[in-house]
Amino acid sequence: MIRSALGLLAGLTLALGAGAAHGKECKGVAFPDQVQADGAALKLNGLGLRQATFLRIDVYVGALYLAQPSRDADAILKANGPWQLVLHFVRDVGQADLVKAWDEGFENNAKGEIPALKDRIESFKGMMADVKTGERIVMTYKPGAGVQTAVKGTAKGAIAGEDFARALLAIWLGPRPPNADLKAGLLGGPCG
Repeated sequence: MIRSALGLLAGLTLALGAGAAHGKECKGVAFPDQVQADGAALKLNGLGLRQATFLRIDVYVGALYLAQPSRDADAILKANGPWQLVLHFVRDVGQADLVKAWDEGFENNAKGEIPALKDRIESFKGMMADVKTGERIVMTYKPGAGVQTAVKGTAKGAIAGEDFARALLAIWLGPRPPNADLKAGLLGGPCG
């Protein structure tokens, strides 16, 4: 009887362990190894932790999905392939703080492109809302269709242009990301 129970427990542990291998986790937030985005199979490239202020307060866990995973930020930004970036918030963040972060991100990583993107950046910022712990912002780029954005599970629309998609993704993969560990994690390094 005890041997049967131990065998069952061992089998259950193996089964659960096998399931855990089909995804990655950071700060208790799990993401699948692959997602489907408008018919394209995208693979998890990496997970990164966004921390804010000198106190290193955890804000969100980001997951970057690409058609062809890569550790080369420049190659990812130059490619015109589909991608998806998921921001899973681990604390409440107000709309005004999100808008400020987008402004800083574009300024730090796509300053020269801002005049041409100004109206589209404003449209993107207008899609934002207060987010609570456990909620997500999902940005999905499909060449020819633009960046589709969903906030808290609600589709907010699409912003056209490869130039906008590249500038948006550069917020995380450009020369001055919100924090270096976030960029390193999205490029396949350790998360947090």
